Amino acid sequence: MRDLLRRGRDMLFWGLCLLALALVIAPSLAIIASLLQQSWPALNINLFTNTTATNGLQNAILGSLLLMAGILVVAGPIGIAGGIYLAEFAPPTRAGILRLGYETLAGIPSIIIGFVGYIVLAQELHWGFSLLAAILALSAIVLPYVVKTTEVALLQVPATLRDAAVALGLPRITTLRRALLPPAIPAIASGVVVALAIAVGETAPLLYTVGFTSQDPTLSLFQHPIGYLTYVVYLNATLPTKLEHEVAGAAGLLILVMLLALIGLGRLVARRAARYAAQLPS
Repeated sequence: MRDLLRRGRDMLFWGLCLLALALVIAPSLAIIASLLQQSWPALNINLFTNTTATNGLQNAILGSLLLMAGILVVAGPIGIAGGIYLAEFAPPTRAGILRLGYETLAGIPSIIIGFVGYIVLAQELHWGFSLLAAILALSAIVLPYVVKTTEVALLQVPATLRDAAVALGLPRITTLRRALLPPAIPAIASGVVVALAIAVGETAPLLYTVGFTSQDPTLSLFQHPIGYLTYVVYLNATLPTKLEHEVAGAAGLLILVMLLALIGLGRLVARRAARYAAQLPS
């Protein structure tokens, strides 16, 4: 009888777990299915060779990739350096003030950051709608996530590694580089990927800082708007024709593909970093 009750409880527990998993996965599958159904007629070679002026996405895809590269260059190093400083070098009082600063920044709505970017960068500094203004605005949005992830990753490294490095008389920088960073890299890489994923889905800050154009993007940092995928979804979904709705669905599907690619890349980096850390001499 007890075995029967135990098996019943086990089956109930696993059934609830499967139900919870289904509730988590179902919305994602529904979104993917809806985007595929909506965008399927538009998924052809013209989508990738034509610009948005002729119902293509070439300039928007290139612009989104350019924005992601810029955020990786700006927010990545600054956020990682900030997290390292907070975890390893900052005095407690200064660290508390800095944490309050980036936690406050994380709570500011993205549209406000875009508006400030428009006033300060586009107007006061006369940058106009520009790639650099958009990169700085998006970097300000995602920077707290990179800083927090880096700090937490370093603080979770076992204290025995620090103690062993101190016992060996290693300099602080050498301890950080050889003992602390390798095991923390997987979590840091995950934080950078999450930051990029957040930036990929932003529209409001870009409306204020980079505008939009149907022309192919250039590497010009000032006075040159570019196209990006989220604007296509934002604009085409409100237009009346079926073709424009299909292009909007295709843009949404491509954003989703970018997110999945970022997640896969982050896991690959984390796996290789963990393998590298395991090979280091103990």
